Amino acid sequence: MAKPDGRLTHDLDPADRPPRDACGVFGVWSPGEDVAKLGYYGLHALQHRGQESAGIAVSDGRRIVVHKEMGLVAQVFDEPSLTALRGDIAVAHCRYSTTGAPVWANAQPTFRSTRAVSIALGHNGNLTNTRELAAMLPAENGFAGLHATSDTDVLTELIAVGADDGGVEEAAARILPLVRGAYSLVFMDENTLYAARDPQGFRPLVIGQLAGGWVAASETAALDIVGATFLREVEPGELITLDERGVRSRRFAPAAPKVCLFEYVYLARPDTTIGGRGLHATRVEIGRKLAAEAPAQADLVIPVPESGTPAAIGYAEASGIPYGQGLVKNSYVGRTFIQPSQTIRKLGIRLKLNPLRDVIAGKRIVVVDDSIVRGNTQQAIVAMLRDSGALEVHVRIASPPVKWPCFYGIDFATRDELIAGHCSVEEIRSTIGADSLGYVSLDALVAATEQPTGSLCRACFDGHYPVPVPESERGKSVLEAVTTA
Repeated sequence: MAKPDGRLTHDLDPADRPPRDACGVFGVWSPGEDVAKLGYYGLHALQHRGQESAGIAVSDGRRIVVHKEMGLVAQVFDEPSLTALRGDIAVAHCRYSTTGAPVWANAQPTFRSTRAVSIALGHNGNLTNTRELAAMLPAENGFAGLHATSDTDVLTELIAVGADDGGVEEAAARILPLVRGAYSLVFMDENTLYAARDPQGFRPLVIGQLAGGWVAASETAALDIVGATFLREVEPGELITLDERGVRSRRFAPAAPKVCLFEYVYLARPDTTIGGRGLHATRVEIGRKLAAEAPAQADLVIPVPESGTPAAIGYAEASGIPYGQGLVKNSYVGRTFIQPSQTIRKLGIRLKLNPLRDVIAGKRIVVVDDSIVRGNTQQAIVAMLRDSGALEVHVRIASPPVKWPCFYGIDFATRDELIAGHCSVEEIRSTIGADSLGYVSLDALVAATEQPTGSLCRACFDGHYPVPVPESERGKSVLEAVTTA
């Protein structure tokens, strides 16, 4: 599934890929259920959050067994591998790396075993004081004791070592107040499932109830797929314990909510609810506001599927311009393990999208997308629409210009690689070849979420980072120079 050095091959040039989130996490405590298969289905619901690797850890009350590998969920697991994972508790994870290389050693769930306890942990987010945390490890562990190069590995090691004195829950309650950055965690020991969320609540995390147990997951859509009833979100700064005694909560830090605004724009599934607001409804409302702020004289509104679809619906509704499908998405093109030839690579976006020429020809088109990161995708789409006979192409974007990198779990590039970080709107319009370009304003985007003022992280749009990020932590390989020395 991987190259000899453990790194994945990719289907498209990095410049053509959309922004990606760090991970999806899923946990289940349900004696008598096939928890491995519940984890498998939960990961399918969260596959959009990470496609580099997938893993499931299961405990039968005596020991924890982990199966993980590079690849998509359906490539990592089959019937025999799931059948071998027997137990009452599971933690599942799909990963995209933001700290640590995309190699097998950094696949999750991470696992540690000490004289007192074993734990398996899945993490969605990105820590901003990884070096500081690594320095807290006992001398006999230290950097040399780490089996990987990720921030998650450091956190797992700290909790495991700390659990020798008072158990996993007490260790987590001591360690988590020292951790900075973004973390939505689902972890377990041999008998108990835990969930925790950083004090800002950057990444979503919810808990649900099964007939005979409990579920914790990154998104409500994962609860739906396994038939769990939504209970509530894990609060920022909260540690949840799930076992035969039910749901128990303890606060390890005061809540200072700063939920990632980009979750509403793109990252989470449209059938997910965050902060009591369904994301499909939010994205349709963003499209309505976009139409009011950036109108166009056109004959047809089309989305860039699938992420631009709800906003395009809203834009069409508010503008009165007919909505239509002008681009067809190939749902089976995504992450592959076959290295494309140079000829195929040059096709770029055409591997994913193909125009409906009879719909587009002779029309003035408004094409709605969720965001512009580097501009390569939009440039290819505009050229494709013109080649298909569009008279005019007006690009409308359902988020403000992305000007700043993210250090809380999204793989936004450095500012130099973000086209809006160094180009004006007019310069971007010229670069992508559109007749006009319009973005929704930051105020309108925030209003569409219906979240309290000041409760959202907007750093990628305005450069104001809620949690300071030292220069030494601004990279995917903050530990590699030390651990590989």
